[in-house]
Amino acid sequence: MKNKVLKALDKIEDTVLITMFMAMVGVICFQVIMRYVFNNSLSWSEELGKFLFVWLSWLGISIGHRRKEHIKITLLIDKLPYKLNKLAEAISELIVIVICGITMYYGFTMINIQMNIPYAGIKISTAWGYLSLVLGCAIFIIRAAVYLLEAVKCILKNEVIS
Repeated sequence: MKNKVLKALDKIEDTVLITMFMAMVGVICFQVIMRYVFNNSLSWSEELGKFLFVWLSWLGISIGHRRKEHIKITLLIDKLPYKLNKLAEAISELIVIVICGITMYYGFTMINIQMNIPYAGIKISTAWGYLSLVLGCAIFIIRAAVYLLEAVKCILKNEVIS
């Protein structure tokens, strides 16, 4: 069940990010053509490009965690015995969960504050920008919780999971 849910989350996440990336590139290319070919700049395109970039960034942190590609300094941890290594990994995941939880709390606060303030160019609430932070952290917490449980399972059962 867990694997089905995570695979579905992976598929949705990948599809949304690819779609947003294509939209961002398309909007920016359209803006460049309008500005340099037709000498007519669009008021909304730069803002929409930035908006999509923010969403890509916050949702993309989860993919980095899924692939275990975030930067880590493992000089000391790599030299630890297996159980201590997994304990350090579990503590690291727990710290990340706490940080993302705090970030989500303040993200919700910003959503409430910004609810009635629109972007100038794209005319939507700026709260939509902060929603990316909340969703990105929520997905990150799900992935971190899975890795935390795997590390604890390895510690308790002496299993080796790559």
